Amino acid sequence: MELSLATRAVGEHTVLEVGGEVDVYTAPRLRERLLELIDGGARHVVVDLGRVDFLDSTGLGVLVGALKRLRSANGTFALVCDKEPLLKIFRITALDQVFPLHPTVDAAIGADPTGTGA
Repeated sequence: MELSLATRAVGEHTVLEVGGEVDVYTAPRLRERLLELIDGGARHVVVDLGRVDFLDSTGLGVLVGALKRLRSANGTFALVCDKEPLLKIFRITALDQVFPLHPTVDAAIGADPTGTGA
């Protein structure tokens, strides 16, 4: 399956909507897009995984890398995920303790600790 990536701005936040499968073959595209956003000045990034059907360890690594990069730039990084199979992956790997996980984009932006959210 193909990977789809769409970006939109919501206030001071950059929302990256991801769809399809994030695996060893497609994760490099996701990494490139996240780096473009961060290097381009995005400091409050929300990755919406609502249309992701599959996520493997390579995809998780890309997300961890983006989180670290944004934290070192005093930014924020949150994930939107409400699909149980994906949430299970985050729980099994204990990454649910690392990533802020939210059911909707609005919830992710509203929970932003910087106070820039809605």
